[in-house]
Amino acid sequence: MRVALFGGSFNPPHLGHQLLAFYVLETAAVDELWFIPCWKHPFDKDLESFTHRFRMTELAAAALGPRARVSDIESRLGGEKSRTLLTIKGLQALHPEHEFFLVMGADLVPELPSWYGSEELRRSVPLLVVGRGGYPGQFPLCMPMVSSTEIRNRLHKGQSVQGLVCISVLAYISEQGLYGPSSDDET
Repeated sequence: MRVALFGGSFNPPHLGHQLLAFYVLETAAVDELWFIPCWKHPFDKDLESFTHRFRMTELAAAALGPRARVSDIESRLGGEKSRTLLTIKGLQALHPEHEFFLVMGADLVPELPSWYGSEELRRSVPLLVVGRGGYPGQFPLCMPMVSSTEIRNRLHKGQSVQGLVCISVLAYISEQGLYGPSSDDET
């Protein structure tokens, strides 16, 4: 099976993430796309708990149908920081029968040489580069201007995020009291 891997903080997952996932599923000749919420951000950004981010990502993936799944590989690997190379190696060891591809925004490609084990990463998995933020990619998707940071800031100020996150994720955020004015999350 051909599997696209889409890693991120998903803090929270938003419609831009879903649109990118749908686009990859429909254009990249893959059988499935696996969202991979990071365990610990490699640059020490404050994140909502892995449990909440994983659940919200499950809700976002469910809206895309059975070809979109969420992997907890990074929580199982643990560690002080998430490292894409270690995640890929872990998945390849668990699923040697699958062919993996790494989804990456074109805006991140210039940063790739600074990533942990970047040369080995590039040898280990083909990249599916999606255009983003004025950077062209092999897949010319025009992404909406939405970010998790903007969503968290709006929620913290008590502003609406309707139309930026799917209804099920918005309901979960509300039920759990995430990112709101009483939340400790300032990022």
